[in-house]
Amino acid sequence: MIVRVLLLILWLPVQATAQGFAGLGTEAEGFSVPAPGYAFDFPQDHGAHPDFRIEWWYLTANLTGPDGTPYGVQWTLFRSALAPETRDGWSDPQVWFAHAALTTPDRHLVAERIARGGIGQAGVTVTPFEAWIDDWRMAGPSFDNLSLTARGTGFAYDLDLRATGPLVFHGQDGFSVKSAQGQASYYYSQPFYEVAGTLTLPEGDIPVTGSAWLDREWSSQPLADTQSGWDWFSLSFDTGDKLMGFRLREDDGGAFTSATWIAPDGTTTAYPDGAFAAQPVDTHEVAGRSVPTEWAVQLPDKGIDVTVRALNPDAWMLVSIPYWEGPVTVTGSHGGRGYLEMTGYE
Repeated sequence: MIVRVLLLILWLPVQATAQGFAGLGTEAEGFSVPAPGYAFDFPQDHGAHPDFRIEWWYLTANLTGPDGTPYGVQWTLFRSALAPETRDGWSDPQVWFAHAALTTPDRHLVAERIARGGIGQAGVTVTPFEAWIDDWRMAGPSFDNLSLTARGTGFAYDLDLRATGPLVFHGQDGFSVKSAQGQASYYYSQPFYEVAGTLTLPEGDIPVTGSAWLDREWSSQPLADTQSGWDWFSLSFDTGDKLMGFRLREDDGGAFTSATWIAPDGTTTAYPDGAFAAQPVDTHEVAGRSVPTEWAVQLPDKGIDVTVRALNPDAWMLVSIPYWEGPVTVTGSHGGRGYLEMTGYE
């Protein structure tokens, strides 16, 4: 889910008071809004939906070097619309953003790109699939076979991704509710990528292998105006099972939760508000903020009672609107690894 739209506020009219985190609780007048019963159409839905206000192609990868060192990679392309239409040239109301990050146990390297639609600097095509901004690319003959490239100061990566399982849909067949008031998004994932490739750091090239998880989500008002941020988990267990869970923090101290259990064959079980629990265990000071980087996560229906710890607690995304995002380890009732994203920590 994750940020997926952290930069939206930069392109909305300035408001005296933002509604929800980064203005994501603002009214979506003029834009399409998600509704139950949507019939996904592939490969078309791998592409952009300009009649919705916000959208993302969001990949995270847990990787391992030849000496056993763990690494994390993030590649995210965001689309944010000022109006529900497209036009050629600089007058196009579609704005594109991208974040790339490479995380090691002791370093977190981040880059950001911003582009205007309509001039070819950024976009998405579906046949063959390509999502790009400048020279950063996620591209391949199909959504199941992709190459991924990005670079920033002090790092680069070039990875190949191959899907070994099906797409999975969150919530009610891809209709993912985000609040008690009914805000929602369309949300599906490809959590079954196997990865091989090369990381480039100042000390040289590092061959890596591992797994990746790609989230696709679009909406126009995904949060209620009482929600201040979220904590999102994508966990891959040693058993082959996977868990996506998030908690959207309410201003009154409560939280709205949702989760999807993904079996090794891609079969899913959706869980409504209250079935999934995530509670901070320990915090870390980063960028002048106290951020929870160790969590107790439970999904009792599946016997999940685990501790989720950041590989690098300093994985702060110092971008236009900052947030925390990085790889995690999982111990307890189940072992594994995954990714954690946290927004709205001031």
